[in-house]
Amino acid sequence: MEAQARALGFCAFGIASAAPDEARAARLEAWLAAGMHGTMAWMEERAHHRRSPQGLWPEARTVIALGMSYAPAADPLRLEGESAIGRISTYAQGADYHDTVKKALKHLARWMVEAGPKCGLGEVGVKVFTDTAPVMEKPLAVAAGLGWQGKHTNVVSREHGSWLFLGEIYTTLDLPPSTPGRDSCGSCTACQDACPTGAFPAPYRLDARRCVSYLTIEHKGPVPEDLREGLGNRIYGCDDCLAVCPWNKFAETAHTMKAFLPRAELTAPRLADLLTLDDAGFRKLFSGSPIKRIGRDRFVRNCLYAAGNSGSAALLSQVEPLLADPDPAVAEAARWAKGRLHAAKPQG
Repeated sequence: MEAQARALGFCAFGIASAAPDEARAARLEAWLAAGMHGTMAWMEERAHHRRSPQGLWPEARTVIALGMSYAPAADPLRLEGESAIGRISTYAQGADYHDTVKKALKHLARWMVEAGPKCGLGEVGVKVFTDTAPVMEKPLAVAAGLGWQGKHTNVVSREHGSWLFLGEIYTTLDLPPSTPGRDSCGSCTACQDACPTGAFPAPYRLDARRCVSYLTIEHKGPVPEDLREGLGNRIYGCDDCLAVCPWNKFAETAHTMKAFLPRAELTAPRLADLLTLDDAGFRKLFSGSPIKRIGRDRFVRNCLYAAGNSGSAALLSQVEPLLADPDPAVAEAARWAKGRLHAAKPQG
């Protein structure tokens, strides 16, 4: 099965039990009780399904956890000081991983169903998931030995660093579990120190309400003003805590799926161009990209925050037309950006 998975592009493979894990469920409930999921209400609404794989599908006996690499060839932090450029998270510069990972999961699941009777296993039940379902993907990946949850709460692999897309196959098969991953963060605090908005109240604990990825992707409406400067020129997601992880030195781009290679137009887009996008232009530019799901309004809102942080009065000609934008969050972001750029403008 592992050989079949690797042939489909998965570079990480492991097996975990689908049985409940009370410690894992308790950590989820404490995080939700603290409100650290922000406005992601679906996490709380379906917490009973997230508690364990069997909470979602009682017939499940085993979880097959899989990972695909999107390790970047270029330094994700290289554009940090390029204020006229918008920074897009590495994972979103190529094809939508939901489509790529799920397609491979379905192929593997189909192979399992067909191979079951031939191998004397009888009828095999399967369900596939990647990201969008109420599944505790990261803890399950750890239980299956793909790596450990680092202090930034993402999965870290000894072989692939912090650059793994995760997917799962729940199955009715009883399979022997892999050895769980062991924490190897040691005394390192690089990811904690790198966060531009202070989203880690403690190691291994993320407050999504302060996370740049949450603020630029999930959060609707205006971003709190005290967090806007911390966004810098990040307009979709953030790689900072992942990029500084020392374990990335072992991640080889040879494992990176071709579908996840960056599109040239998304590696260093100019804010001046992005601020002029209407809905049709946005859809065309981000066709086949995960960015498309947040819509033009939220994306342009993010670009306006980046413009306000740029200190470049040259962007005023793109900012000012957005003062009358029909979306209230865009118009408010334009007013904020204009005020910042006027304040930064040299006085004659």
